[in-house]
Amino acid sequence: MLAIGDELLSGRTRDRNIGHLAGLLTLAGIDLKEARIVGDEHAAIVAAVNALRPRHTYVFTSGGIGPTHDDITADAIADAFGVPIGHDPRVMATLAAHYAERGLEFTEARKRMARIPHGAGLIDNPVSKAPGFRLGNVHVLAGVPAIFEAMLDKVLPTLRGGERMLSVAIDCGLPEGLIGTALGAIQARHPATSIGSYPQYDGRRYSAQIVVRSRDRAALAAAEAEVRVMVTELSAPSPPTGK
Repeated sequence: MLAIGDELLSGRTRDRNIGHLAGLLTLAGIDLKEARIVGDEHAAIVAAVNALRPRHTYVFTSGGIGPTHDDITADAIADAFGVPIGHDPRVMATLAAHYAERGLEFTEARKRMARIPHGAGLIDNPVSKAPGFRLGNVHVLAGVPAIFEAMLDKVLPTLRGGERMLSVAIDCGLPEGLIGTALGAIQARHPATSIGSYPQYDGRRYSAQIVVRSRDRAALAAAEAEVRVMVTELSAPSPPTGK
């Protein structure tokens, strides 16, 4: 995932798209392996795209395909692939009809959203009509979360998924400092699983929720059983000592 925009790096906007993508890909049996954020800099976008696309099955970008001068993602993607870019007649027709229906002028700025790299397939945008596009294994989506999510819904059915990730959450009334060593040993014995602990604080005491994940149901069950035994044993009161 490559999130693009100066506003993300300045803190003016908090990214929501990476988390949304990660959740939906996990459900589809696809691992999100890397996420980057770059500003609205042509060279930085080109470099990031060219670094990511040979290393991963799919690359998703968000941001930088609107009507303003700093929306430069489409140009950067074209340069990354070494292809020309121009106003796509399909998109021009769609946007012209969209703005005419709303009684708005189809300005030069709005026409910028019809600039698509040569050879790219379009990604439908049911919210504001200006499409994203797909070039090679790179899927270029809008940055506005509602539009990103709507576009992603169109993309997901086209992806080749794997086995879905299974998970189980185990509430543990102990702080991470008491379970870390034992939990690490369980993880080492169950390499086909991923075990995470997430601290919680209710205003009075610290505790943790342990989440076990695996695409292998038997491996998940075996690790879960060990975790539950660990929690029970560590939660038991210590026997009294001395007289």
